[in-house]
Amino acid sequence: MRHYEVMVILDAGLEEDAIRGVLDRATQLLTTNGATVGKVDRWGKRRFAYEVRHRSEGYYVVIDAMAEPPAVAAVDRVLGLADEVIRHKVIRL
Repeated sequence: MRHYEVMVILDAGLEEDAIRGVLDRATQLLTTNGATVGKVDRWGKRRFAYEVRHRSEGYYVVIDAMAEPPAVAAVDRVLGLADEVIRHKVIRL
């Protein structure tokens, strides 16, 4: 297993339930593919240095996980298709 960090920037206008739903989907997808999800660090709302998709704020979340590459590829695909996600980045530590 490899150590990964997934940074997700969500739309700042989302309700807490919608944010929790996106994070639950991502962590559940990781765990069903055999990964171990560590800390889910919610940074909260932050202002962007420049507009991204006509938005000036985003809700930042960082997920630490120990996973195999296919599990991370599945999460990367799901986050790329989610309408609530403005940007995401998967980093192998």
